[in-house]
Amino acid sequence: MTATLSSTRARAALRTTARASAELLLIFVMLAVALWILGRMWSVVWPLVVGLLLTTLTWPPTRFLRRRGWKPALAASVVTVLFLLVALGVVALIAVPVASQSGDLTDGVVDGIQKLREWAAGPPLNIGDAQINKAFDSAVSRAQDGLGSMVGAVVTGVSTVVNGLVTAVLALFLMFFFLKDGPRFLPWLADQLPGRLATDVPTVAARSWDALGSFVRSQAAVGLLDAVLIGLGLWILDVPLVLPLAVLTFVSAFVPIIGALFAGFVAVLIALVSNGLTDALIVLAIIVVVQQLEGNVFQPMIQSRGLGIHAAVVLLAVTLGGNLAGIVGSLLAVPVAALIAVVWNYVREQLRDPSHPGSDDANTAPAPS
Repeated sequence: MTATLSSTRARAALRTTARASAELLLIFVMLAVALWILGRMWSVVWPLVVGLLLTTLTWPPTRFLRRRGWKPALAASVVTVLFLLVALGVVALIAVPVASQSGDLTDGVVDGIQKLREWAAGPPLNIGDAQINKAFDSAVSRAQDGLGSMVGAVVTGVSTVVNGLVTAVLALFLMFFFLKDGPRFLPWLADQLPGRLATDVPTVAARSWDALGSFVRSQAAVGLLDAVLIGLGLWILDVPLVLPLAVLTFVSAFVPIIGALFAGFVAVLIALVSNGLTDALIVLAIIVVVQQLEGNVFQPMIQSRGLGIHAAVVLLAVTLGGNLAGIVGSLLAVPVAALIAVVWNYVREQLRDPSHPGSDDANTAPAPS
């Protein structure tokens, strides 16, 4: 029996496809407009984002004090002052030595790349291709040019420093107000929204806050453990620049996957230049072991509630964020992906058919008597 194509069904399918395509195109246009508006307001949005990230770190001690009967303003003030003192202490004890040795760190990376080039050109590889040598020379040249550009930006970029200070001050004040009045925000938001939005938006906001806090706190804890363990290994092997490398490891932990690879690559290069191939291989082994412990032990223990994002999605998000907005995009890629996942999961819950066998309502419905 030969099946015939129904022209009526084909036209209906084409109309449905066209309508869905138009709706999808409209969504993309709205997203593009929203991103354009976000870019125009970035001078305000960036301090807000930094303030929220800092609040996720400082909210647990504030909540502890408030549960002990402290007034919200007093608890927020004490935690803000303590956070400021800790930040200044970190700058005084760590950032200053790191800045003073940053030139040595960059020179070590450049020397390491040069040493790798020489090793690849010799036995047993005997790679004598001129294009490969040219690529290594280009990498060294770019690193040196990048260092010169950074030095020039530090010398001449007074406005950048001022903007950074303004952002830090605004973020600190916003953190204080978030700590003080944060629990009152969701009830206030629910009162301002009409109809079902009064339920949906606060619910999504609460889940987004939980996801953001889980990510920031877990990455900070895991980054600290990585920095301590890798720094201890570098110190035992007497590798120079231990403190800058440990700080780099901690900071890089906030950029999942790519950050760990970058910090490990720099540490291995420094060990190769200063201590030789054997110690460089030992450093590589230490980094691999620590990364395995992080992925299989530290992360599951510290982050009790995962973000529910596959590692491949994390890698793609970090790559896309870096291409779109550089370092800032890489830092914000995973939190943004987590927030998108929260919204998507909530929408799926609301659109799920209660009569479907796989739905939660169907699974939890009482059995007929």
